[in-house]
Amino acid sequence: MNRRKFLTSGSTLLAGIFVAKNPLNVFADHHESGDHPHGHELPKLRYDYDALEPHIDKRTMEIHHGKHHQGYVNKLNAAIGDDHRLADQSIEDLLQGIDKVPMKIRQAVINSGGGHANHTLFWSTMIPGGRELKGKVAEALQADFGSINAAYEKFNNTAKTHFGSGWAWLVVDDKKKLQIYSTKNQDSPLMKGHTPILGLDVWEHAYYLKYQNRRTDYISAWDNVVNWTQVNLNYTTAMKG
Repeated sequence: MNRRKFLTSGSTLLAGIFVAKNPLNVFADHHESGDHPHGHELPKLRYDYDALEPHIDKRTMEIHHGKHHQGYVNKLNAAIGDDHRLADQSIEDLLQGIDKVPMKIRQAVINSGGGHANHTLFWSTMIPGGRELKGKVAEALQADFGSINAAYEKFNNTAKTHFGSGWAWLVVDDKKKLQIYSTKNQDSPLMKGHTPILGLDVWEHAYYLKYQNRRTDYISAWDNVVNWTQVNLNYTTAMKG
């Protein structure tokens, strides 16, 4: 989370941004909830692989989206197989009801389904040039953390200090309050009954080609491409239930 973007406002909303039915349905202009009629599908990006440079490099985006995310989708579809009860659910419903998934495939759904959901949100909350923080989510950060600066510090420290692979999250919890925390591997806040509205991937595959072991540099660079317009949309949608 970029301190400058937290403390300033002013850019207009991205022209042509579409309204999603729920915070993860951010690719609705391509297909419903990023899911294929016969299973889950890799969502298309709203920008080219090189569009986030120099902050996120083209080669990392090609591998991260085209290989890693595609792999999660493939493994999720394989785990669900011909179980139409599961195959017909959105990824959000599948993870929110993870306790109802058969034990023999539950961990595979957590790993690959979480990877699919987490990355789908991740791609949608980045945009070339970034967007300024403003609107209802800015007001909520001030209210729930005491100050914008306090929220900024908590998110960045959470991302920097998370041990091993995982994610740093800004979520709307079950009491309609904002929380910041991390999860391991591909665990999703959806499994806790929380709605993720911003997530930062801190797996090494997200940054190692460009930043090697310098996770802090990667986090600082990512600040420059955060799409706060989308995060604000995610927040207002989550607050509507």
